[in-house]
Amino acid sequence: MGRITVRRPVLRLSTSGTRGRRPDTLAVEEPLEIRVAGKPLTITMRTPGHDFDLVAGFLAAEGVIAGAGDLATMRYCADTEEQNTLDVVLAPGVTPPDDSMTRAFTTTSACGVCGKSSIEALRADRPYEVADDPLRLTPGLLAELPGRLRKAQRVFDRTGGLHAAGLFDADGGLLALREDVGRHNAVDKVVGWALRQGRLPLTGTVLMVSGRASFELTQKAMTAGVPVLAAVSAPSSLAVDLAEDAGMTLVGFLRGETMNVYTGAERIVL
Repeated sequence: MGRITVRRPVLRLSTSGTRGRRPDTLAVEEPLEIRVAGKPLTITMRTPGHDFDLVAGFLAAEGVIAGAGDLATMRYCADTEEQNTLDVVLAPGVTPPDDSMTRAFTTTSACGVCGKSSIEALRADRPYEVADDPLRLTPGLLAELPGRLRKAQRVFDRTGGLHAAGLFDADGGLLALREDVGRHNAVDKVVGWALRQGRLPLTGTVLMVSGRASFELTQKAMTAGVPVLAAVSAPSSLAVDLAEDAGMTLVGFLRGETMNVYTGAERIVL
């Protein structure tokens, strides 16, 4: 695994006129090329660490795989100097991604690129139904999740530059947490962890993200069977549309003792 953080010199200034040089800790951002059976599929910018989870979660979100049994092997390529190229061999009988999915460009860490073009396409290709998930939560339990997520962010404490995604059970217990420079990467790492552990679908869980709830994150949560997506910031309009269509509960602006419930309010028990 590559370095997660690096030290760089900075010039520290203040409005009072003081100045000084000191080292600062930065989150590492490096490219990861994903290959399937030796054929390049895409390149994503990510923070090194949990790369196998990242790739498994990405392939699950794109509908290439549905479970751990669809993966034969994953390994770093020996023909590269750094561990920045990962090759996946699918299990016999699993259909490889077609050429239309191959991306000859870099996916930035700022946002994911969803392979599906519309909610209608996602509806037709939905692996799990979350509308009937019986999970019920109280506002008090939800209000505790941002603090629990923040407390578990080890690398963020040193850099201040990473997003986090945390998977919680019905009692608010933390099942998995992943950090990355990209919001979508952090979610892919959590979903990939669950897939490799044989935990999909993620019935009765809450996915808590440190930023906003975009369409891509909602799509990834839905594909993994997560009934509740909560974010400390705002959702997009398309994220709300997708969550409503899927029967998911979408919570935004989860800060302090208040929150906005955009869809699936029946799961929040007052």
